[in-house]
Amino acid sequence: MEKTLLSILLLTPVIGFLINGIRFRSKNIKVAGSIGTGAALISFICSVALFFKVKAAPDHMVLVKFFDWINIGSLNIAAEFLVDPISSIMILIITGVGTLIHLFSIGYMDHDERPAKYFSYLNFFLFNMLVLVLASSLPLMFVGWEGVGLCSYLLIGFWFTDKEKAAAGMKAFITNRIGDAGFLLGMFMLFYTFGTLSFGELNEMMPAIPEIGWAGPVTLACLFLFIGATGKSAQIPLYVWLPDAMAGPTPVSALIHAATMVTAGIYMIVRMSPVFMVAPNVMMVIATIGGLTAVLAAAVGLTQWDIKKVLAYSTVSQLGYMFLAVGTGAFIPGFFHLMTHAFFKALMFLGAGSIIHAMHHEQDMRKMGGLKKKMPITYWTFMFGWLAIIGMPPFAGFFSKDEILWLAWASPLGSKWLWALGMIGAAMTAFYMTRLMCLVFWGEETRSDHKVKESGLTMTFPLMVLGFLSATAGFLGIPHVISAVLPGHPPNILGDWLGHTVVHLDIHGSAITEWLLMGWSVTVAGASALLAYYCYIKKITFVDKFTEQFKPLHQLVEKKYLVDELYQAKIITPLIGVSKILWSDIDVSFVDKCTHLLSRFAVSCGKGFRSFQNGNMQTYAFYMLLGSAVTLFYIMTGMGK
Repeated sequence: MEKTLLSILLLTPVIGFLINGIRFRSKNIKVAGSIGTGAALISFICSVALFFKVKAAPDHMVLVKFFDWINIGSLNIAAEFLVDPISSIMILIITGVGTLIHLFSIGYMDHDERPAKYFSYLNFFLFNMLVLVLASSLPLMFVGWEGVGLCSYLLIGFWFTDKEKAAAGMKAFITNRIGDAGFLLGMFMLFYTFGTLSFGELNEMMPAIPEIGWAGPVTLACLFLFIGATGKSAQIPLYVWLPDAMAGPTPVSALIHAATMVTAGIYMIVRMSPVFMVAPNVMMVIATIGGLTAVLAAAVGLTQWDIKKVLAYSTVSQLGYMFLAVGTGAFIPGFFHLMTHAFFKALMFLGAGSIIHAMHHEQDMRKMGGLKKKMPITYWTFMFGWLAIIGMPPFAGFFSKDEILWLAWASPLGSKWLWALGMIGAAMTAFYMTRLMCLVFWGEETRSDHKVKESGLTMTFPLMVLGFLSATAGFLGIPHVISAVLPGHPPNILGDWLGHTVVHLDIHGSAITEWLLMGWSVTVAGASALLAYYCYIKKITFVDKFTEQFKPLHQLVEKKYLVDELYQAKIITPLIGVSKILWSDIDVSFVDKCTHLLSRFAVSCGKGFRSFQNGNMQTYAFYMLLGSAVTLFYIMTGMGK
């Protein structure tokens, strides 16, 4: 039964991909959308069934082997898929949110000329993402890892006739290849050290004593794997692709760049938590990079006017929180934030898509305003996402983000300055998200000439479902300090569920300190949101004065720290220059000349031998007589003796 469910789960998106792929020129959005959404829905139903199978299993694990894949020497890799507490949650998120986004796309892409091609790509992405999270070994995970990278390239550059959008797709693809090289090196090093790449075997073979230095094999392997994670999950220094990825259709941003693909790096680290715990130095690097990314990306979000760019930098920042969590050993809170973020950020991207669709693809927030009355469903659901992301109780983001901040403070792997980075990021998040709400929903009436109306049911229904999850999903992971004062002492359902397979540290902090930090974070977020409201609704001049006083800094942040320009000047342009020299001096002047000489020699030899086979009977008779004469001379002179 488990094998059948898993087969249907994986193959249904492939079938949808093939059906729509064969009819990729079709312009029938209803047929294409029904096929794509139906495939995702069937996979979701299988995910629910598998979840209950795992729950009922004595060891909370379902392992299904289809066939032997690689058998070379001591390397034995099977096409084997693992459904356990971690992957069971992931497949529910992937297929559940994926189904809603497929449904939303039917309304959003109704005027596109290639809907079948679009839904084909979406289904293929679901298949690869499922392979990534269900794989029982690193090589099989890498198949899905590369597959989602390919699908990301295809979907970001879906409108490839626009050169800017095509370039954004290529940028995402190439940047991720840099991270993937690190992933491969980490995988090779683990196999060289332990002789296996199975997650279960690797986790069991880890030494009990952590490595102290930087040269240990596990430390180096984890560092390389983290480089892969920085590419896929858009962290410093490989985050630059994700903001440009907003060139793709907005539902793509919701699915790939908010809810699923960009969380692959977090998932990989949580899956291998026993391995990473052996490398405390790498954990420190992960937490530091996560904290810095959370703050620096949030700062850029303060200065953007494109609604999708604001949400893009918000995604980079929230991913930074997840890395801050796993880097301090808070694997379960990090995974909890992965889940809540999937709901509220997918909600806000789809909400932005609803707005963009209603305003005829206008994305500049300065041309929006007063949409609260014109798009009430989009507004109220988006507001749930806003309350969740800024961490207002009792919405989902409050529980997951505050748990991260607490453990950044109290964990043996945490520190006060990591907590401070998280707090600064939280304050910035509350400000730029409230700024978005003011400019889009609460401000003056729309400053666009377009007639705006609420989106259709195919677009608003997913918003309502995600809005509900953004409001309630936090109750799956109620921290013990809150549970202790609630009637009935509700359990931390997610923590208890993941505790079977994920490393969790015993934190013996003060409950009073945790309450104080929680209250402080909510107060700071609330004050920051209130300040943004007064700046953009009540028109106080705080922002203008600050911008004027720190104009160089503001311009630097607005231009995204000139990171793209720096990469272009210091890495890409010199690399192109060196490549041109290698091409002209090595490829053309040496390799091509050697090749041409060899080819001319071969042609000359061919021409020489061709004279013996020219089809002329007189020439053949002459060769026969000449041969006979040579043979007679050889015999008569006795040379054959």
